[in-house]
Amino acid sequence: MELKLNAEIREKNEKLAPTQLAAVLYGRGQESLSLKLNYNEFDKLFAEAGESNLISLNLKGEKFPILVKDLQRDVLKHNYIHVDLYKVNMKEKVKAEIPLEFAGEAKAIKELGGIFITNIGELSVECLPGDLVDHIEVDISSLEALGDAIRIEDITVPKGIQIMQELHEIICVAEEPKKVEEKVVAESADTEEKKEDVKAEDKTEENK
Repeated sequence: MELKLNAEIREKNEKLAPTQLAAVLYGRGQESLSLKLNYNEFDKLFAEAGESNLISLNLKGEKFPILVKDLQRDVLKHNYIHVDLYKVNMKEKVKAEIPLEFAGEAKAIKELGGIFITNIGELSVECLPGDLVDHIEVDISSLEALGDAIRIEDITVPKGIQIMQELHEIICVAEEPKKVEEKVVAESADTEEKKEDVKAEDKTEENK
């Protein structure tokens, strides 16, 4: 199914309505353009497209493929306030972040009481725009014993996609509950130690 998005040119210093979203369009050979989008339309589309699916942008009657490259959110309200749209050349490779989806059943989790820990939720890749996928599946059934891990080099990626990360990097692990608990305690102690250090520094400054 083709993902479509409508856009209009935003005039210089034009104030946007609450229902609109500021955007910029750029790309190789593309003059940077300030745009305005319908907020609800973009919100619904981005929930489906993410940053790794091609979108057909309709601007002044012309349609061309784009990727969402960057999003800015309001710090307090967390709503979108600006989006960068990258016009792609279907013959040139692009860099993107593709989400990972975990599938299957892990013996170490279900039968041995292991805790499923994820270290990576997406992969940095490079490929032709036409080779992009909305997710890469990770089968966790190989996690049979406590301590077992799946690394980037263990998964199969679709044809045409080149991974831009260290292949030995751990994606997920079936961790022993005891180790997880020890880690949480250690992190908590480290946080408290930092707080005490800050208090000590504050007192030193007050006595100067």
